[in-house]
Amino acid sequence: MPTWVKVAIDAWTAAAGIADGHVFRPVNGADQVGSKGLDEKVVWQLIKPYPRRLACPESHLTTCAKLCRAAGGELEQIQLLLSHASIQTTERCLGTK
Repeated sequence: MPTWVKVAIDAWTAAAGIADGHVFRPVNGADQVGSKGLDEKVVWQLIKPYPRRLACPESHLTTCAKLCRAAGGELEQIQLLLSHASIQTTERCLGTK
């Protein structure tokens, strides 16, 4: 993780009073914070719309996907990142098999 990301997360958790446990936690209708963390699927659904809202070019997602794959990321997870219906599309996009 880049240093600037760690610094930002540390500042946020300190301000939120989170000393241990999960960083992302559910909040119910009574504004009570749950003790269990959110799984990666929930976090993905929360952040998935933002590249489109920010007019993030597809090339940025492709570059991110290539970096993820080079770091050992699972092809199926990268397929979800790029919203590809077919794993073959993801392979073509990454230029790998």
